[in-house]
Amino acid sequence: MIRSRFSGTDDLEFIPSCVYDLIFRCHPPPSRQPIPSNSVPTLAATDSGASAKVIDGKLVSKQVKDEVAEEIATMKAATGHVPGLAVILVGSRKDSQTYVRNKKKACEAVGIKSFEVNLPEDATEEEVIEHISEFNNDSSVHGILVQLPLPRHMNEETILGAVNIEKDVDGFHPLNIGRLAMQRRYPLFVPCTPKGCMELLHRYGVEIKGKRAVVIGRSNIVGMPAALLLQKANATVSIVHSNTKNPEEITRQADIVISAVGVANLVRGSWIKPGATVIDVGINPVDDAESPRGYRLVGDVCYEEVSKIASAITPVPGGVGPMTIAMLLSNTLESAKRAYNFK
Repeated sequence: MIRSRFSGTDDLEFIPSCVYDLIFRCHPPPSRQPIPSNSVPTLAATDSGASAKVIDGKLVSKQVKDEVAEEIATMKAATGHVPGLAVILVGSRKDSQTYVRNKKKACEAVGIKSFEVNLPEDATEEEVIEHISEFNNDSSVHGILVQLPLPRHMNEETILGAVNIEKDVDGFHPLNIGRLAMQRRYPLFVPCTPKGCMELLHRYGVEIKGKRAVVIGRSNIVGMPAALLLQKANATVSIVHSNTKNPEEITRQADIVISAVGVANLVRGSWIKPGATVIDVGINPVDDAESPRGYRLVGDVCYEEVSKIASAITPVPGGVGPMTIAMLLSNTLESAKRAYNFK
């Protein structure tokens, strides 16, 4: 058995080696021409004669960040305050350190004040919760983010539940997810990656109302909230998971597909309805002797096959990934606006 390294995977993360051998035969995504950064999002054509259009997450994330920076400047001029985001990192995982560093850099770029706590791998739950409590009571902090994954000896649910719901900019608090699931109720914050997926669909003018949508994966971080968001947008939603019978047949009925299981090239061309829109959340390292790093990143979707069938598709990298931090900044701004009653 081979285990995916994608942090948001659900119970589809364990895939038999024979299946891995099959799905890894897909070639890497073809190169694509960047859309000018000053353009309004439009569906830009892919290369290699593929019929699908590229949904450019880098472009949209830049636009979101520019909008956030402009609003923060206006708020600072009107109130004298700026949003504050606190990040708690436990342990010394290189990938987590990189994520935290990137979030801090993004905050600085738009005018959000950063607060950071670094704790050792053997820190106790009580220590983490103590820092969360301090940030809960700090009026200059409007968002609190506990970097995941946490060390094995910590109870993730307990720690995330300690974050004040009004500062839960990651959107993981049970009350936020509960509100997301209920009709005519709205969460204070939506989890950043699913929110980024929806932002891409909206900004590229993809019709959701009345359409069939399939979400592949049911994780708390991406799959489940993505399905709830699509439902709130009046799509007819199905969730495909490891116990689903005939996943290919179900997925092929969808006008919109969001895949978030962390299995490289799982979704083949045969899974996709002609003209569907495909959002690929997966970020999976696969061995590549020609890469300086010894690996390359691919999505859950076999780009080479699916781009010839879908009407629009996000690339990996450069699709959903950049949107996650952009939505975190947006959520932090919204929290500050509520705190200062700034419209």
